[in-house]
Amino acid sequence: MVKCVKLDKEAEGLDRPPIKGELGQRLYENVSKEAWKQWIAHSTMLVNEYRLELGTPEANRIWLTELEKFFFGEGSAAPEGFVPPEQK
Repeated sequence: MVKCVKLDKEAEGLDRPPIKGELGQRLYENVSKEAWKQWIAHSTMLVNEYRLELGTPEANRIWLTELEKFFFGEGSAAPEGFVPPEQK
């Protein structure tokens, strides 16, 4: 169990750090599985909208910046002009 920084409640924590390094450990200690699922959905949208080629230094920088903002900053916003698909 962790005190999730995104959901502001006690919730089931991640099974292991989701990425390597200090940020991964910080996520592991402060982010719930539920909030991580929210990030995956948001991250997928960012990758698609910005047409990021994951694995490139620039894409990794953008992804990590948005990840940190999503959990520990002001939040990660959708790209300007983004229109979400209709809910079915």
